[in-house]
Amino acid sequence: MSELVHLEVADRVATITLDSEHNRNALSRQLVTELGERLTAAEADDTARVIVLRSAHRVFCSGADLSEAAEGAMEEGARVLVALQRQIASSTKPVVVVLGGPVRAGGLGLVGAADIVLAADSVTFSLTEVRLGLAPAVISVSLLERFSSRAAADTFLTARTFDATEAVTMGLITRAVPADSLDETVAGVVAELAEGSPQGLRETKKLLNAGLLARIDRDGEAVARQSAELFGSDEAREAMLAFLSRKR
Repeated sequence: MSELVHLEVADRVATITLDSEHNRNALSRQLVTELGERLTAAEADDTARVIVLRSAHRVFCSGADLSEAAEGAMEEGARVLVALQRQIASSTKPVVVVLGGPVRAGGLGLVGAADIVLAADSVTFSLTEVRLGLAPAVISVSLLERFSSRAAADTFLTARTFDATEAVTMGLITRAVPADSLDETVAGVVAELAEGSPQGLRETKKLLNAGLLARIDRDGEAVARQSAELFGSDEAREAMLAFLSRKR
């Protein structure tokens, strides 16, 4: 199988790139496994001060891989996604997510777990789970630490699409900039982060993410079970199969 997630380390920056264009970087077993492996490698590389996570293509992440989900047995995948959010939040290095295109459903968990999120102002977001008989259960462990309770209810229940400017006001992302200045903005932020000492970055992240990690450790297993039960339900299975049929 071709590699779906790449890692490059240069100039004190570990860049992890999602490269699964055929399914718009859906959270397949392979992509999630490789992403965890690349994060582990970036964490272990002493030459890297900062981790950047981005997509090689227009879409950052389309959410769960519904073709896999329709086959059932999602509990292990749910636990892995909980662990992935924890891995990002507990990394000793700042994790910067760069968004040049849309993010849907489960992909927002990667956004919620990151330390800094920089997006083109054209980027859109949507939590579409409720329309498929599901809930954003697994990713709630990071998103509920970012959103106000009103913003969470609005976006979780309506499944409406919202833009990057609104995402800033909600606390989901750090900054929205014109698309043609995104790379310049990322370079500037990463350069500033790379000036931090390893100890300073590590200990500051502990302060910032204590609440997030506590929620993940408290609720992770319960939301993984809830997610698996929902994906395995007749209502969700019927909705996912109908969605996949429309796509074909």
